[in-house]
Amino acid sequence: MANAFDPYREALVVETKTIWPAEFAGLSLVEKGQIEAKLHAAPKDAADLDYTRLHTGFCRDITVTDADVARVK
Repeated sequence: MANAFDPYREALVVETKTIWPAEFAGLSLVEKGQIEAKLHAAPKDAADLDYTRLHTGFCRDITVTDADVARVK
């Protein structure tokens, strides 16, 4: 289950990761890069957001959904 946006953990994000489900294999690398940049610029709006604890802070993990693509495209 995805976590809700957390301002505390967000302030400690030192790494980001975008998970692309197989259904988005048809998108070009340019399109994926643009969508990824928009999603990580506004993580509060991401449909599937998670934080992974790292030694130095947190990694923000966003799993891309159809709703995310429709919203930022």
